[in-house]
Amino acid sequence: MWPPTPIYERVPVVWVLLGLLFNATGLYLGFEYPLSFAYMMVGWFCAAYGVAIFALRLRERPKTSAATRLSPQFVSGGPLNAAPAVSNSDKATVTERSGEQ
Repeated sequence: MWPPTPIYERVPVVWVLLGLLFNATGLYLGFEYPLSFAYMMVGWFCAAYGVAIFALRLRERPKTSAATRLSPQFVSGGPLNAAPAVSNSDKATVTERSGEQ
């Protein structure tokens, strides 16, 4: 079972915040406390692990998604007319309507 997408996308942030929490705890306890060095090392490891997960996931992500890919007509330029051409029968209808007003 895969985790939901919002949770899956925020895992690197959780690791970085956990690392910051361990670092803050190590600093709060002070360097006189025997385990403060261990807290700092665990904190730096967690923060680096979160950044590594984010970088690897960013590297593996496809460059463009299907929703944002440009259509071939857009890339090739397609028709360059600003407005569609009006046929002769439509011109007559337009002139009749403009004369009525």
